[in-house]
Amino acid sequence: MRKVINSVLVKPAGPDCNLACDYCFYLKKSRVFPDQKKHRMNDQVLQALVKQVMETGGRQLSFGWQGGEPTLMGLTFFQKVVEYQKKYGSPGQIVGNGLQTNGILIDEKWAGFLHQAKFLVGLSLDGPKHVHDRYRKYLSGKSSWEKVVRARDILLAADVEVNALVVVNDYSVHYVEEIYEYHKTNGLSYMQFIPCVEPDPQDTSRTAPYSVSGEDYGRFLIKLFDLWSADFRQGQPTTFIRWFDSLFFTYVDREAPECTLLPECGVYVVVEHNGGVYSCDFFVEPGWYLGNVLENNLENMLNSNTQKRFGEVKKVLPTECPDCQWLDHCRGGCPKDRQGDPADRGSNHFCQSFKMFFQHADGTFRKLADNWKSQGPPR
Repeated sequence: MRKVINSVLVKPAGPDCNLACDYCFYLKKSRVFPDQKKHRMNDQVLQALVKQVMETGGRQLSFGWQGGEPTLMGLTFFQKVVEYQKKYGSPGQIVGNGLQTNGILIDEKWAGFLHQAKFLVGLSLDGPKHVHDRYRKYLSGKSSWEKVVRARDILLAADVEVNALVVVNDYSVHYVEEIYEYHKTNGLSYMQFIPCVEPDPQDTSRTAPYSVSGEDYGRFLIKLFDLWSADFRQGQPTTFIRWFDSLFFTYVDREAPECTLLPECGVYVVVEHNGGVYSCDFFVEPGWYLGNVLENNLENMLNSNTQKRFGEVKKVLPTECPDCQWLDHCRGGCPKDRQGDPADRGSNHFCQSFKMFFQHADGTFRKLADNWKSQGPPR
């Protein structure tokens, strides 16, 4: 079946950022563009991109604006985004915009626009100061926490929809309760947790020191699940953890919204600052280059042989996966996590984490699913 453009992930400032987080994998993507020191999407690329998505996409469309740091483009750029979406859209189309930001440049003007334009904002805030500043700093080593907290408060005061994005690393993995309670009590009841595993840039035969182990992340997930489920009221969650919400779909026989839980990859594309299109933001590299929006059709690129081949990579599961009782729920995880630690030898670095978690949480998810099937959605 031919895939339709429903979502695109856009990197308007490429890998450029005003922070220098130790664990950031995307800063290194500047090597893909060696002839440029500064990366910015021009109006020609932006207009071509939005026009294609609006004219060839489905009824419901999603634009994700990430980086690097997308706010480096300035507020005027995103005002044009909305202008072009209206210009090229059709009656009845529903358009969602998500902005993932470190918050450094967010002020009241930004917040006013984001509220009016109904952007969903993901704010990269790892938790309280000692957790956040462990790795999320300026190039000078200066703390970024105060600026990000200020951005959070400005966004919430303007009634912008805000989610917390937390990178789980070798340090933060030991502070799950503190991180969860910190976000909950400060108005961020929607949270996303991303486990970190990267090769050591100094010695690629081992993991980077900030990577989290499978066992530690498994304990983290179990504790997070217990905190989340303890906050239920009348059988319904009062806080929302993206991975848990997505997992629920797998228990009621529906397609999970998170790509890591699907049997195949390749359901969306990434558009870089210069219009270059790639299979996935973890794989912005020459081997997974699909074309350019100034020369090629996005829908054709989504359905290209290269993208099909990329999608099939995930289907080639590690040897332990086909007979695993949890396969229908984890689907082998993200292929990127099979490459972060050479010691895993092609297995998912978080396989042990998932097994620990499902053994602990499976019964609760089954009860939630039974309740949903008999009474309708729990929320």
